[in-house]
Amino acid sequence: MAGPMMDAAFLTYEGIASDPVESNLNLEQPVWILGKYFKPDEEMDKLNADILSRFWFTYRKNYPAIGGTGPMSDSGWGCMLRCGQMMLGQALLCRHLGRDWDWRRGKKETKYMMILRSFLDKKDSLYSIHQIAQMGVGEGKEIGQWFGPNTVAQVIKKLVLFDDWSDLAVHVAMDNTVVIEDLKKLCKSNVNTWGCYGDCSSSHSDKRSGRHSHSSHSSHHADHDGKLHRKRRSSETSESSEEWRPLLLFIPLRLGLSEVNSDYYPSLKVMFTLKQSLGVIGGKPNHAHYFIGFNGDRLLYLDPHTTQPAIEPERYSSIPDESYHCVYPCFMNFAALDPSIALGFYCHTEADFDDWTQAVQELVIDREKRPMFEICKKRPRHWPPFEFPKRPCHDLESSKSDFTELTYDYGDEEKIFDSSGEYEIL
Repeated sequence: MAGPMMDAAFLTYEGIASDPVESNLNLEQPVWILGKYFKPDEEMDKLNADILSRFWFTYRKNYPAIGGTGPMSDSGWGCMLRCGQMMLGQALLCRHLGRDWDWRRGKKETKYMMILRSFLDKKDSLYSIHQIAQMGVGEGKEIGQWFGPNTVAQVIKKLVLFDDWSDLAVHVAMDNTVVIEDLKKLCKSNVNTWGCYGDCSSSHSDKRSGRHSHSSHSSHHADHDGKLHRKRRSSETSESSEEWRPLLLFIPLRLGLSEVNSDYYPSLKVMFTLKQSLGVIGGKPNHAHYFIGFNGDRLLYLDPHTTQPAIEPERYSSIPDESYHCVYPCFMNFAALDPSIALGFYCHTEADFDDWTQAVQELVIDREKRPMFEICKKRPRHWPPFEFPKRPCHDLESSKSDFTELTYDYGDEEKIFDSSGEYEIL
C-alpha cells in the first residue's frame, strides 16, 4: 500500500517503538537475515541493528526529470527498480565494507558514502533510478514501466560494467541452471578481453575468440560524488587472470503458475541461511519487495512503497542518510509470494563460490524432491557457447538521450501484474 498512511509510518523515526520487530516475531523460531542467525528472544538489539544497516531505497519525488523530459517521481512504477537497488546496494556493502558492517547515525565512512552517492536520484549517479530506467529501454521497457525480477537483474548486469571501483562480475543464470565452468571463466577472466558492441572503430576482431580487443580501454569509475569519470586502462593480452573478480549472481526463477508451490518453501529458507545470500527480489502482484530473511513461516522484507522527497546532495556538506535505512521491516507469509522471483548471492572469493555450490548441492539439490534450480559443472552440450558480457564502446552518459520521442507509462497500482511475462528463458 502506498500513500499518506505509508508515508506517516516510514518517513520519520519519531513515534516508532525501539524494538518494532519484536512484537511481530515468533520468539520460538529462529530468525535468519542474509546468512546470519539470530535468537529473537536473546539478540533483539543485534537483530534490529542488522536490519537497520541494510539500504532501504524507496519511491522518491521531485528529482530531476528522467531523460530530461520524463517522470520526476517513480511512485506507482519503480518498486522493482528500488528492490534491485537494495540488492545491489547490499552486494556493494559486502564488497567494500563486509557483511558485518553496521550503520549508525552520524557514522559517515568514506566507502559507505561513495556507495550511497552512486544511488542518488540524479542522472550522473551510476545506479540511480535514472540510469536503471533508461538502461531498461534496451530490455524493452519504456520509462515508467514496471520491471520484473529478471529485467532488473539484466539492467544491473549492464550498469555494473561501468563500475571499475567495485570491479564486480555479474551473472544472470537462466534456464534454472548455474554452470560452474561459466562462472569461473567469468570471474577469472581479464575484463579487457570481454569486448564491446556498437560502433567500435578502434577495435578489431579477435579471430580466435570472436571477441573484440583494444589497444587501450576506456572505462568509468565513480568518485566521491558518485559521478561518472573516465580512466585509462592498459590492455593485457591474457584472457585469464589468477585473481578472482567478486561475483554478483542473480538466479531468476518461476516457482509456480499463479502461486509458489509449497514444495519450494524449504529450499527458499535455505537460501537465506547461506552466508553468500543477498536475499530475494519479488513480491506480490504489482508490488515488489526486497526479502532479507525469514522467521518461521514468514518472510521479512523491506518495502519500497513509500514516497519520500529526493535528496539534493549539493545542499548538504554530508548526505542526510537516515531516510535510506529502515527500522521497521514487514512480514509476509510464504504463501503470498508471487512465483516470479530472483535470488541474489555475493561470492567475494573463489573459496566463497566453491562453498556456495557445495552448500546448495548438499542442502537443496541432494535433499529436496523439487529443487529450485540445478548446478552443473560443465556447460550443457546443446547450449550455445558462453559469451562474456559486452558494453557499449561509447560513454555511459553520452549514450543517454532525453527520450523525447518516448511515451511514458506511469504505472497503474490497480492493474494485475502478469508475472509470467517477466520470466524470460534465453
